[in-house]
Amino acid sequence: MQSQNEYLRQWKRKFKDYINLLMVQETPPLDQLCEVCKKDGVYKCHGCFNEPLFCTECCRTQHQRHPFHRISQWTGSFFQETSLMKVGLHIHLAHDGTPCPSSTEYSSDLFEWSDTDEHIDHNDYPEGTSIPLVADSDHPATTIVDKSGVHSVSIWYCHCPGALNLDMQLFQAGLFPASFTRPKTAFTFSVLDDFLLDNLECGTSAMNYYSKIRRLTSSIFPLMVPDRYRELMRTARQWRQCKLYKWHGFAHKNDEPKTGDLALFCPACPQPGINLDRSTGTATRPDDTPSWLFTRTLVMDGNFKAEHLHPVNPSDEVSLIDGLAFMVGDERYKSHLAVAQDRVQKSDCNNHHAVNQANASRQKLEATGIGGCACARHGCFVPHSMVDFQKGERQMNMDYALSQALNYNTDGISRAIMFYDINCQYNKFLKDRIASSMYLSIPIGMDIIPGIGLWHVHGHQDSCYVRYASNFIHGTGRIDGEIMETLWASLNIISPSARGMGTPHRKEVLDYQMNDSNFMKMIRITKFLCRKFKEAVQGAAESTLSFQNLNETVQPAMVILWEAEEAVAQANRLEDPTAMDIYEVWLEKGKCQILLLLIRS
Repeated sequence: MQSQNEYLRQWKRKFKDYINLLMVQETPPLDQLCEVCKKDGVYKCHGCFNEPLFCTECCRTQHQRHPFHRISQWTGSFFQETSLMKVGLHIHLAHDGTPCPSSTEYSSDLFEWSDTDEHIDHNDYPEGTSIPLVADSDHPATTIVDKSGVHSVSIWYCHCPGALNLDMQLFQAGLFPASFTRPKTAFTFSVLDDFLLDNLECGTSAMNYYSKIRRLTSSIFPLMVPDRYRELMRTARQWRQCKLYKWHGFAHKNDEPKTGDLALFCPACPQPGINLDRSTGTATRPDDTPSWLFTRTLVMDGNFKAEHLHPVNPSDEVSLIDGLAFMVGDERYKSHLAVAQDRVQKSDCNNHHAVNQANASRQKLEATGIGGCACARHGCFVPHSMVDFQKGERQMNMDYALSQALNYNTDGISRAIMFYDINCQYNKFLKDRIASSMYLSIPIGMDIIPGIGLWHVHGHQDSCYVRYASNFIHGTGRIDGEIMETLWASLNIISPSARGMGTPHRKEVLDYQMNDSNFMKMIRITKFLCRKFKEAVQGAAESTLSFQNLNETVQPAMVILWEAEEAVAQANRLEDPTAMDIYEVWLEKGKCQILLLLIRS
């Protein structure tokens, strides 16, 4: 296989041939004939394959189904950008592309536009500047924003009795209207999909994306292209809502989604009714099934990159999916914070930043960050368990996140393992805080086993290792409890652009990002689990062999004693974490006389 540098060396030898061919494409074919009818060709389409040349009539007819292609007109010396509207292209709605029989003249579509247009001072630009968008003022046009750029398009609406409203006709044709009464601007579904994907993968903000669209439309004078940045932000929010309702099965029925219903979750974690039998109302488990299959494993963490400024007009904000995805519902969360007691807890372990900085506030910020829960084994965010921080990473914030995570589709699950960086402090009075709050709850009969991630636990006192490390928790397997640190990376890409958004808008952007993170986990989980299974089989064989070799060197009576002590420690760890101290390494100093005798001998 050739290296990249070898390809580049070949390219240097071929560069002149390629650049000459590129310049040839800037001119029409020698015969200058239309590709369809063989008449004189004038227009070249940059959207059609191989950029064919068309006459005026063929250019119009060939683009009836491709109205957003960009074309150029041959002037005799060069190709000049123009518009399909100049060749007489009209878009007819609701009649399969044919004119409406009830519309006798185009003037029936003339009305006062409801969208506010910007005022462009053409005196600021050179004479003779040709921008397709601002030309052809004799005909009313609708501004259409597409992946290929911003277009002025002549649209004929249907005026038959019983016809849909104008905005619905646009939507039916794959155009999302920017307003509902008399729309002047619309966005193609493809440009909205493209923006949302760019936003997910590249962290592209709406401002940067629309700036790119303007430059695609006019590379020399992008400021002459109509500014639809605000409309893009609003319609993108609406499009997100439409997509989420459709994906999660609420578009074809009248049922309203409940908390967390517009969010994906881990397909491998135990979920009654999905991958566990719920025929009797609880998760039924055969006697020979290991308990870890019916254990929900969670990890908690906070992220201080996802800041949010105070909104300008909070009372006028509109939420589209409040509490329906990952971010918790606003009203109930604020009610919990209003009554929760803000206890300042001094750490009796090492000097942990998350404990000591819990009440650090920043006045310019409405939210100093976000926190929540994810499944510790596969790294999927738990729906309706992400909260905003008002100061630092306070217990009242994480209590609400944990409570929501433990109650998300856990009917019949009686065991949960919960990893948190400061669990040695956080878990001390967790049950008391839950019992004293009307907004917090855990499923009846569920045991919560606290743990600390294997990276963070080494920053604690030595005693925390045996009490909280995953190596000493039955049913965890090989898990580090640190996976949520990796999940913040994708959110950190989008957090800067969400910092100044309105509160509902920011939450919707974060919801969509977390939903996409879970989706990518789902489509890759088969390969991931197969790889992990192979590693586990090999690791289990090696560990079994090592254990057998060690076990053979120990007296049988001692093995029986150790197994009994282990059973007692595991049974008592929930009420008394110090019961796990039997795993500590005990070193006793020998007496001097015995040491001297050993040396002499």
